[in-house]
Amino acid sequence: MKYETQGIAYWYFVCAMALFVVQVLVGALAATVYAVPNFLAEILPFNILRMIHTNALIVWLLLGFFGSAYYLIPEEAERDIESPMLAYVQLAILMIGALGAVIGYTLGIHEGREFLEQPLWVKIGIVIAALIFLYNVSLTVLKGRKTAVANVLLLGLWGLALFFLFAFYNPSNLAVDKLYWWYVVHLWVEGVWELIMASVLAFLVIKLTGVDREVVEKWLYAIVGMALFSGLLGTGHHYYWIGAPGYWQWVGSIFSAMEVAPFFAMVVFAFTMAWKGRRDHPNTAAFLWTLGTPVMAFFGAGVWGFMHTFSFVNYYSHGTQVTAAHGHLAFFGAYVMLNLSIISYAMPHLRGYAPYNQVLNMWTFWIMTSAMAFMTFTLTFAGVVQIHLQRVMGLTYMEVQEQLALFYWMRLGSGIFVVISVLMFVYAMFGPVREQALGRTRPSVMPAE
Repeated sequence: MKYETQGIAYWYFVCAMALFVVQVLVGALAATVYAVPNFLAEILPFNILRMIHTNALIVWLLLGFFGSAYYLIPEEAERDIESPMLAYVQLAILMIGALGAVIGYTLGIHEGREFLEQPLWVKIGIVIAALIFLYNVSLTVLKGRKTAVANVLLLGLWGLALFFLFAFYNPSNLAVDKLYWWYVVHLWVEGVWELIMASVLAFLVIKLTGVDREVVEKWLYAIVGMALFSGLLGTGHHYYWIGAPGYWQWVGSIFSAMEVAPFFAMVVFAFTMAWKGRRDHPNTAAFLWTLGTPVMAFFGAGVWGFMHTFSFVNYYSHGTQVTAAHGHLAFFGAYVMLNLSIISYAMPHLRGYAPYNQVLNMWTFWIMTSAMAFMTFTLTFAGVVQIHLQRVMGLTYMEVQEQLALFYWMRLGSGIFVVISVLMFVYAMFGPVREQALGRTRPSVMPAE
């Protein structure tokens, strides 16, 4: 660890992993409801489980992004974070907001809009935390060395904060509401979050392969250009059936089909840099996660998204288990694995040890990715059956759900393996370390400013 304030990232990663465990545990409970419909019906209804599952996912991914920024920006800017104290205030606000939101959901207190159910006071807290973060990292970069990695990361993080402001706009007209709702949901995950993904991957590739920075930066700018070009107008594939003008069916189909390109480019980029570098980095597990991230993102966000992105296909597939298959693998490949990659790389430095628990971490990689792949195939087959029975043959929704029971049990089984692998990863990162120490101590609770 070159800079003392990189230790801030440790506590962001700790909180992120805690919420990751909550997310997959609640996800397993929600999957159980699909297999056993009356499970927990009187205690925690499915809609509450779904809220906690998706909101915990979003918050822990954001904590991972923030932690990644606090870890890599000091190295990129070649100076410490502007105000460590504010960084910990930001973390406290986010965790209090997350805890308050979960308690509120269990009591039925929420705004009802999918993914944006947070009560108003939580949304305000998120904005305050985002402003603190942007002040901290922007000043750090402005006063230090400017690199392509830091600049693209800042662009993505600023976009993340700005597009969240649309969460406060809740018009009474449902069609108008959905038009702006997707500004948050889509332009996050298929727009500015891709910039964050590309910049963090570029940082990891530089560190793990030793390839010249200029080569990596050229790839980075190309990928970012493709992501923005396709992602912004690709929002249109969500406008097909919400009352928007008909031209969105053409715009959405064409530009969202192009969204495969940046993910494929990331795969080529990662493996090309690994081949060029030919560097035997000691952190094999981090290298495995880093190479696996663009591959799984390409299949989840790229291939599975492309499968039902055209309007004439989406007419039959929207709102089915095909959508669930795409959503699960896309989030996992693009952003979950990204955070696990940077954590695998950074934690040995943050804890002051040589890369440790390599074998356990790599077993975690294979179990988790295999379980998510199995879950995706299961949901895809369930979706195809659902489309045929419900959208073609005209059976009612509940009649079709009975025919999908086997698929739901299979999905639950894969979810249990995901939970096990997540616990394995947490133990690998935060459990006992036998490997040689690097002469550093674990980061203090509050590094001095």
